[in-house]
Amino acid sequence: MFIVSLTYVAPLDEVDAAIPAHVAFLEKHYATGTFLASGAKVPRTGGIILANASSEEALREILSADPFHQKKLAYYDVQEFVPSRTQAGLEGLLG
Repeated sequence: MFIVSLTYVAPLDEVDAAIPAHVAFLEKHYATGTFLASGAKVPRTGGIILANASSEEALREILSADPFHQKKLAYYDVQEFVPSRTQAGLEGLLG
């Protein structure tokens, strides 16, 4: 499992213009089961994606198609982790 932390590197008006395409990108990968959760950081400096992928390389390939990446609007930090415990109801996140 991976935590993807996006940090905006462009003005918010440029980010806002790309949000519809970014949401379509997210929806595509929710449909495949790759993305498990996502949302904006507070304060609004970027976002977080919780992802399940076979490898970091495979995930980075997916992320390269994100309009935020293609338009150079965000930097991506990818951190792999192995969940060992969850809140009741989230057991599906365990390896």
